[in-house]
Amino acid sequence: MSILEIILAIFIPPVAVFLRKGAGKDLIINLILWILLLGIGGIIHAFIVLSKK
Repeated sequence: MSILEIILAIFIPPVAVFLRKGAGKDLIINLILWILLLGIGGIIHAFIVLSKK
């Protein structure tokens, strides 16, 4: 995980997930979590996705 990905995962989680995984189910899940849980869910999900190889 690079510094840029960490910064994006904190401030704009859907962008970080999109850069790592592309437009797919992970991006949709992250967008839903980010909107419904006021950002916290998206941040946690982004770090989980970015930590996987």
